Amino acid sequence: MDGAHSAALQLQQLPPTSSASALSETSFSYKENLIGALLAIFGHLVVSIALNLQKYCHIRLAGCKDPRAYFKTKTWWLGLFLMLLGELGVFASYAFAPLSLIVPLSAVSVIASAIIGIIFIKEKWKPKDFLRRYVLSFVGCGLAVVGTYLLVTFAPNSHEKMTGENVTKHLVSWPFLLYMLVEIILFCLLLYFYKEKNANNIVVILLLVALLGSMTVVTVKAVAGMLVLSIQGNLQLDYPIFYVMFVCMVATAVYQAAFLSQASQIYDSSLIASVGYILSTTIAITAGAIFYLDFIGEDVLHICMFALGCLIAFLGVFLITRNRKKAIPFEPYISMDAMPDSYLHNRQLLFKRYSNSRNVPHHYLESL
Repeated sequence: MDGAHSAALQLQQLPPTSSASALSETSFSYKENLIGALLAIFGHLVVSIALNLQKYCHIRLAGCKDPRAYFKTKTWWLGLFLMLLGELGVFASYAFAPLSLIVPLSAVSVIASAIIGIIFIKEKWKPKDFLRRYVLSFVGCGLAVVGTYLLVTFAPNSHEKMTGENVTKHLVSWPFLLYMLVEIILFCLLLYFYKEKNANNIVVILLLVALLGSMTVVTVKAVAGMLVLSIQGNLQLDYPIFYVMFVCMVATAVYQAAFLSQASQIYDSSLIASVGYILSTTIAITAGAIFYLDFIGEDVLHICMFALGCLIAFLGVFLITRNRKKAIPFEPYISMDAMPDSYLHNRQLLFKRYSNSRNVPHHYLESL
């Protein structure tokens, strides 16, 4: 009887033990999510500061007609160092948090750029003009912050060790192979219309960027996760899949930058930032959900709140970039077409009168 009673007591104690282990695992996943989110926010914030520092360096050199090259200034090198530091933080964030959480957090760079642009503005505005000009930026920043909070709070908690076996298993899974087939067909069709039919629509170009970018972030997470495991002592660099992912990461990033450069030559940077953020984030989250199974096991409420956070962040970024001041091309103060006919006629008479005279300086005739 005593043995049966003790066995029954042990069976009664098993459920609390399993629930406690599940609770500790959940808290650990939330901790990893928080570390990844903080690294991504820090990285995007530092990158935004770095880009504004380099832009300030170029503007200052152009304004004061400094003969020095931009790469000989301390400000530009400080911006480069901060940019590398920020990109390293974003790269490391993929090793801790799900891809679906890290990708939308690039809205932080848009928020930071808007705030930096408002703080360091050089012109003086009346209060009414200032509010009318920047009210959309303030509303957009608020919406982007709310969306970011929802993203971090309701992000998926799927955490899987990025070992060579796991990455290979996901790479050859039939859902991802089907997704890759659809993406390759869509990419080839868009590339055909862009190259052969001269379809220079911004959606076409940025869809090409987004399709490449989805593969970039998928490979970045695999490379970053395998590197972190190798640093922790579980060596993953002897798996061929690591080098396959690394080559794909570099190749897709290079072609992505090339298409972005072509888009920047045709369209305004604010339009590229808003449309590119929406398309790239949507396709990257889809790729992460298929490759890494980010939303497996998540309840419907969490998925809906995460989608709501994405939509709010999209709207915030759109409002911020919509209110940016567009560059105005240089125009002369006085057009020759606006000159009176009598003025031009008198200049021609003066040139004929003094062209044969030896006492008139040559530079005076050139001025006429």
